[in-house]
Amino acid sequence: MDRIFIEELVVFAQIGVYDWEQQIKQKLVFDLEMAWDCQKAAETDDVQYCLNYAEVSQFILDYVQAKPFLLIERVAYEVADQLQQRFGISWLRLKLSKPKAVAQASNVGIIVERGEWK
Repeated sequence: MDRIFIEELVVFAQIGVYDWEQQIKQKLVFDLEMAWDCQKAAETDDVQYCLNYAEVSQFILDYVQAKPFLLIERVAYEVADQLQQRFGISWLRLKLSKPKAVAQASNVGIIVERGEWK
């Protein structure tokens, strides 16, 4: 099994538990690894057999910007579940960062892993 990755996908979203956070857009950063069998795509040079990372990226942007969230945990769980359902991804690792959410840290976040590596 192969891995498709997307690194440092930036989304500005309405997220946070404080009232003031719900009035602004804050930066979230996604890093993903997704299991995908790339053999047929490599053999045929045909995009229909790929996991289209442009479509995956656009889905994440649209989904996260469509509604407000309180917690990054919810964002990570929902996005991971939606990606598996919509794109047929058997395994994924999603790292979601909220830079500068804690003044003394450059970054905070969550890493979720879903499915089985086949």
